Amino acid sequence: IGVKRLNLEGDEQDDLSVHGGPDKAVYLFPSEHYEFWRAKLERHDLTWGSFGENLTTVGLDDREMAVGDQLRIGSALFEVRQPRTPCYKLAFKFDRPDIIKMFARAGRAGVYLSVLQEGVIQAGDEIVVHPTANPRITIAQLLGLLREPTVDLDLVRRAIECEALPEPWKISLRE
Repeated sequence: IGVKRLNLEGDEQDDLSVHGGPDKAVYLFPSEHYEFWRAKLERHDLTWGSFGENLTTVGLDDREMAVGDQLRIGSALFEVRQPRTPCYKLAFKFDRPDIIKMFARAGRAGVYLSVLQEGVIQAGDEIVVHPTANPRITIAQLLGLLREPTVDLDLVRRAIECEALPEPWKISLRE
């Protein structure tokens, strides 16, 4: 599959104001989260791609990834940008209005990647993680800021300083 700057070949987003773009070019979702969601949603029919991900991975924990970490897959290079915060379409797909809040609380939402280097990827390619983020703000920490009743102001400050964190996140954190 060809990896382009804004998406994978054959992957077109409907509404670019909320989907896709350079900060959300590719959606990665760990296969290990499927067992959790099958039980939580009482849906044992979920198959790879059920959450709309472009890449379903094995052996990667998105919660431990940090914003700015780089992933080499095939000849393409990606950068971790942000956790997924789903829109109403996921609620509609699963007929579960509560799924958006469930995603935030569960911390098993997957991550959006930007494309730093176009290339080609295929099933079975090794994924090499290069932890390059500085300051190191993990996906779990970012999701924690959305759901924790108390605010860790030091974490908020460090997240705002993180170059790879998309501007809409920084604006929200400043507010």
